[in-house]
Amino acid sequence: MATIKRKAQAQWTGSGKEGHGALTTQSGTLKDTQYSFNTRFENGVGTNPEELIAAAHAGCFTMALAFRLSGAGHPPKSLETSAEVSLTQDGAGWKIAAVALALKGSVPGITREQFLGHAEEAKKTCPVSRVLNAEIKLTAEFV
Repeated sequence: MATIKRKAQAQWTGSGKEGHGALTTQSGTLKDTQYSFNTRFENGVGTNPEELIAAAHAGCFTMALAFRLSGAGHPPKSLETSAEVSLTQDGAGWKIAAVALALKGSVPGITREQFLGHAEEAKKTCPVSRVLNAEIKLTAEFV
């Protein structure tokens, strides 16, 4: 079995609260993208690790579901997923406690129950779901 590796780098200057950093991904999609205390714990301009995990999870889950549906002979007309990552205080630190996936999908030729079954399996088996040690909830709308 092949192993696929992806890389990203983080750079940080200064203290935790007053400092700032930059994130760069192997693909170049992120290049010196700003992150800081303000982007993580407030609403500053830039990104933060939790936002990136939310994007990764939404993308991974949606792609996994598209593959499942297509493999079952029902390629989706459209799938839209949003992911909300909950960062909660845990003693003196913080943890990602939960992820809420909200799915809206249009898939010709299947029932709502079949759609929900495929969505649940994709939630359990997509690589990002499998790496997270958090409660992952899914709500799905079949249109």
